Amino acid sequence: MKYKLGDFVRFVDEKMEGFVTRIVDEQMIGVTGDDDFEIPVLASKVTFVHGYENNGKKSLAAEVMQTPVAEFITKGVYLGLVNDAKVNSVMHFYLINDTSFQLLAGLTTESQDKYKGEQAEIIAPKKAVKIYSGQLADLQLWPKFIFNIVFFTNQNIKPEAPLAVTEKIKAKDMASAKKKLPLLDLQGWLIQLDEPELVIDAQKLKESFHKPAGEKQEITKPAGEVDLHIEKLRDDHQLLHSSEILNIQLSYFNKALDAAIVHQLPDITFIHGSGNGTLRQELHRLLSKNNRIQTFMDARKEKFGYGATKVILK
Repeated sequence: MKYKLGDFVRFVDEKMEGFVTRIVDEQMIGVTGDDDFEIPVLASKVTFVHGYENNGKKSLAAEVMQTPVAEFITKGVYLGLVNDAKVNSVMHFYLINDTSFQLLAGLTTESQDKYKGEQAEIIAPKKAVKIYSGQLADLQLWPKFIFNIVFFTNQNIKPEAPLAVTEKIKAKDMASAKKKLPLLDLQGWLIQLDEPELVIDAQKLKESFHKPAGEKQEITKPAGEVDLHIEKLRDDHQLLHSSEILNIQLSYFNKALDAAIVHQLPDITFIHGSGNGTLRQELHRLLSKNNRIQTFMDARKEKFGYGATKVILK
C-alpha cells in the first residue's frame, strides 16, 4: 500500500479530493473530503496531490553540530501523539529526539503475533520524525509499537545503552489535557521512551512496619487530597530556586503516593495548581509509568479547575 493515513489525494475520475482516513486493505482506502464524509475508493482510483506537502527527506548524512560536553543532553526520547491538522480523527505518531545524540531508530508493529517493519530513520539531535499514523476510532485495535533505538555521537561522550521498548497505547495515555510537545509546534500527548518503568514494591513498603523498633519507619496515612503548592510545604519557599521547588514537590508527591499504596487507598487527589504546567506534567509522567496505578484524570473541574489530578489505585 503506497498510501498512508493523512495523505492528501485526488480522485482520478472525479473532481474530488481529500485525506486518506482509513486503510481497508491493499486495494481499498477511505478518503474524507471537506464535508467530513468518508468515501471508500480503490487505491488505483486516486493519486497524490503533488506540492501539498514537502515529501523530500533530508539526507541521512546531515552534518551534526558539536555540543559542548557540559551541555550535552543524554535523556529525552519521546513518542508524541498528535491529531492531524485537517482530519481530527487521524492520529500521527512522532519519534522525538530531544537529546544531543543521533538516533538510529527502527519501528516494528505487532498485532496478533504478526510483525511488520514500519520505518527506520536516523534522527538528528533536537529533531522529530513522523513514524506512524492511525485512525483514532480504532484505538483498541492499534498494534503494539516496538522501538529499537541506538544512540550515537562522535564526541567524547559515553553512549546510552540501546533501547528496546514496547508500547501499547491505551486510552489512559490520552486522559490528560494536551500540551505543547518538545521540538514540535503542536499540541498533543507525550510518552517518554528512555525512562525505565517505575515499579513500586508494595510488599517492601509494608515490611518497613516490621523492622526492629530502632529501625522502624512509620508511614502515615495520607489525606485524600494532598496540596503540593510550595507555600504549603516550606516556609522558606521564597528563598528557593524553581528547580529546588520542583524537587521538593516531587519528593512530597512520591512519599504521599507510596503511603496511599501501603494503606490501600482507593484513590488520592494531588493539588498541583495550573501555573506553567511543569509540575502537572511531571506528575502525569511518573503516574503513567507506575504499575500500581489503574488510571488518573483531572479532578473535579468545578472545584479545582485544571489544578488537580485524581489518581485511581489498583
